[in-house]
Amino acid sequence: MSRLDRLDAAQIEDACRRVAPHIRRTPLLPAPSGGWIKAESLQAMGSFKVRGFFGAALAVDRDRLGAGLLTVSAGNAALACAFVARHLGVGCRVVMFDTAPKQKLEGVRALGAETVLMPRERLNNWIGTRGWESEPEVFIHPFADDAVITGHATVVPEILEDCPDVERVLVPVGGGGLICAIAWGFAALKPGVRVVGVQSDGYPLWERAFAAGGPVSLTPSTIADGTTAPFDPLMFERLRGSVDEWITVPEAEVRRAVVRLAREAKVVAEGAGALAFAAMAAEGAGPRSVAVLSGGNLDAARLSELLME
Repeated sequence: MSRLDRLDAAQIEDACRRVAPHIRRTPLLPAPSGGWIKAESLQAMGSFKVRGFFGAALAVDRDRLGAGLLTVSAGNAALACAFVARHLGVGCRVVMFDTAPKQKLEGVRALGAETVLMPRERLNNWIGTRGWESEPEVFIHPFADDAVITGHATVVPEILEDCPDVERVLVPVGGGGLICAIAWGFAALKPGVRVVGVQSDGYPLWERAFAAGGPVSLTPSTIADGTTAPFDPLMFERLRGSVDEWITVPEAEVRRAVVRLAREAKVVAEGAGALAFAAMAAEGAGPRSVAVLSGGNLDAARLSELLME
């Protein structure tokens, strides 16, 4: 992987041209607390991830693509990779945490992909030692791949079309690919928009990493499983130079945000998807703020449990 640290308007336009025929143009909806939510939960496979995976796969030579796709993911990137592979008619394998949500695991297998389950420590070691390099498939990194980030940036023109006077965008952060894409996209298309990273206090990886000045190891205790990616040194540098502000949301507020979105906005959000809305609701956002609702793949039993709370 190279060290992309910015995008220009031409790169974003090119990505939109490649990816647009394969994805959904998601709506900007009024948020119950004021401001707006970008409903990427309504994207194909229920998350923004398909933008980046189509961006990466479509950039690969067709002969090489025939070897199939490989990724590593806790859930949504796995679903996106499997969906893209099926759409393009190639094979797919996904390395996943052995604690991956059942709904996402079954969804990946239903799309015809093979799953390889590993305990968290072993999987993190596989990532750290670049275990994919000995595998035959085309590996797509779920958050640090340049083409993935460029594909994710296609969300920025959509936000600008629907809210041209946007001033602040709040983004849930796991590995960091989405927020880098959004920060670089706005820097290219509308400089001055403030980009805010949001994490739960059940896994405040980047807040701790910036405070420590380097790698930290945390055990996740959050319903926002989509944000529990491990520390990555490349993304550490990218995030440090791209994100304007960080907010850590109490885990209880994340849970309440899922319920508010379901009851008041009639939108299903998984824990990671509700993070940015939780932060925006706490501050009483105005009409020029947008919270990215990154995904909606929430198990029905978990949603029922949260509603009962």
